[in-house]
Amino acid sequence: MASIFTRIINQELPGHFVWEDEQCVAIMTLNPMKPGHVLVIPRLEIDHWDDLPPELAAHLMAVSQRLAKALKRAFPCQRVGLLVVGLEVPHVHLHLVPLEAMQDIRVEGLPQAGADELAAAATRIRAALA
Repeated sequence: MASIFTRIINQELPGHFVWEDEQCVAIMTLNPMKPGHVLVIPRLEIDHWDDLPPELAAHLMAVSQRLAKALKRAFPCQRVGLLVVGLEVPHVHLHLVPLEAMQDIRVEGLPQAGADELAAAATRIRAALA
């Protein structure tokens, strides 16, 4: 069965995309730690990040770096954190989160963002990428 991310990538489920190329996508997460929280996801459905082919891992990092610079412009912050957790969905995904303090990092108990909030954040990030 396809992961929820594969279903979003295939446009079977809605997603707020900020990046798409042949190897990966970046979408807004429904449960953001902070406004601007983005997930970078390979199109290839791989469960564990340490099973990524080295070339794909390098591509995900390069895209994450480009997105981090855009996030800093769209959502001014001290840092953009990068987390690889992987327990919630069995499909590799990198969390990029604008951070001001260590307390900004949490993965449980996050409220779901509304579609308008996600769309507005995605628009800001795409503008910062341009």
